[in-house]
Amino acid sequence: MPTVSVKRDLLFKALGREYTDEEFDELCFEFGLELDEITSEKDIIAKEQGTVKAEGASDDILYKIDVPANRYDLLCLEGLSRGLQVFKERCEPPRFKRVVPANGDLQRLLITEETAQVRPHAVAAVLRNISFNQEHYESFIELQEKLHQNVCRKRTLVAIGTHDLDTISGPFTYTAKPPEDIKFTPLNQSKEYTASELMHLYKNDSHLRHYLHIIEDKPVYPVIYDSNGIVLSMPPIINGNHTKISLNTKNVFIECTGTDLTKAKIVLDMMVTMFSEYCEEPFTVEAAEVLYPDGNTYIYPELPYRKETLTGDLINKKIGVSETPESIAKLLTRMCLKSNVSGTEGVIEVEIPPTRPDIIHACDIVEDAAIAFGFNNIKRTIPTTYTVANQFPLNKLTELLRQDMAAAGFTEALTFALCSKEDIADKLCKDIGNIRAVHISNPKTAEFQVARTTLLPGLLKTVAANRKMPLPLKLFEISDVVLKDSKTDVGAKNNRRLCAVYYNKSPGFEVIHGLLDRIMQLLDIKPGKEQGYYIQAAEDATFFPGRCAEILALGQSVGKLGVLHPDVISKFELTMPCSALDIDIEPFL
Repeated sequence: MPTVSVKRDLLFKALGREYTDEEFDELCFEFGLELDEITSEKDIIAKEQGTVKAEGASDDILYKIDVPANRYDLLCLEGLSRGLQVFKERCEPPRFKRVVPANGDLQRLLITEETAQVRPHAVAAVLRNISFNQEHYESFIELQEKLHQNVCRKRTLVAIGTHDLDTISGPFTYTAKPPEDIKFTPLNQSKEYTASELMHLYKNDSHLRHYLHIIEDKPVYPVIYDSNGIVLSMPPIINGNHTKISLNTKNVFIECTGTDLTKAKIVLDMMVTMFSEYCEEPFTVEAAEVLYPDGNTYIYPELPYRKETLTGDLINKKIGVSETPESIAKLLTRMCLKSNVSGTEGVIEVEIPPTRPDIIHACDIVEDAAIAFGFNNIKRTIPTTYTVANQFPLNKLTELLRQDMAAAGFTEALTFALCSKEDIADKLCKDIGNIRAVHISNPKTAEFQVARTTLLPGLLKTVAANRKMPLPLKLFEISDVVLKDSKTDVGAKNNRRLCAVYYNKSPGFEVIHGLLDRIMQLLDIKPGKEQGYYIQAAEDATFFPGRCAEILALGQSVGKLGVLHPDVISKFELTMPCSALDIDIEPFL
């Protein structure tokens, strides 16, 4: 969940009254939010960098509020205070309006076909005659950053650019050029750089270096010019310094470029709806015209209002209450979903404003009704259907085995479900091509590339991390592995396995063999080839030649045990012999 930091005094001023910390915490809970922390800028710096660095920092109290990830309208002070005011019925939800200039000339953004190689979409709008103070300006910048990290997916889907319209002149051109052909003075810099030089300059920038990968490998970089050739921005990296917004800015040109048009439109709507209240005519937004390479023209922002209908009975049934349609309509209006009852059959007509793109389905409306009603106000009732709960058989067997494995002197480990390709292949002397592994399409680190197909690598890494502990080390784990399976709807399946290792100065094959006999005794599987279990010699590259056995039970192969190959031991940075047992426990249910 995103966390929004707001100054307590500014928030209370916007709400029109003061609260104690406990009262505000309760208000947040009622509204479906959570007051995560009460702190100050000074405390934050002191905690992160020490008290010396914190000297001179602000002592203003900050409220850190956890906001649902899909509520983009609550990511700034303006949206948060407006939502709480409407929730407490102190004001009506605002009505947003798109207007055109008195002379009818819209600002135009022309998109060239070159942008299709990098970021093909763009939308734009104008906030006319806006008044900023320091707090409004900081909130304006912070909302952009919150949206970039959230719905924009760290600028990969959408990048926002805001510009002082009085310093530039339209029409504007959104195009893409080779990096050597783009040259401008970037934000907060005093000299011109080419795009290539900028990419090198920001390699060490703690903030911007995280976005360079989005376009650095592209043959052309996106760029926006005005009619005089002045660069507004090079999305998604940096704006030009020429169009920098200040407290004196009166007219703001907002452009959003991206690879996802739907997200771009949502982001633009959020920016203009949150800050149009500071315009000379509150809650009005000047439209802009966007011309695509195919000749199609679109007017933005769309600021869509749409209507949904559902019955009061449906909402009552889903929540478990018995409210009248009129009461439900009032609850929804408190959540900025203006509603009224139409007809005599309890049908509620709900208007979805442009600030609520999270409302996709009727269940989203039901959820808002439940929040406004108050989850604590819903009476507990006994379910009409009586059932007898029972533990999932596989989990019950797992718990019983865990207890007896511990009683046998083995210590339980809990390892990661993801691992590297090397862990399940090279380090175990196997070929990755022959393993039914599920691969992660975009792994963040080399340590988490595939879902594990065996528990053995995790236990061996645990042994390696505890080599200084007294010998012998006896570890076990009972968990799921993931295997490809074309017969399932998702193409993979979970498989519950038991793995144990014995690490000592001697291999200890007899210890692992004895553990297998104990497990089979607990499972009531007797030795024998028909309905019992037995082991037979097998070859496996993971195990020492001649020291590996296949375990057969109930007429099928359920696993292997043996002494690990020296190459496997050395690849996991171990120095002593190790024996292992790996079996599938699902056949014994």
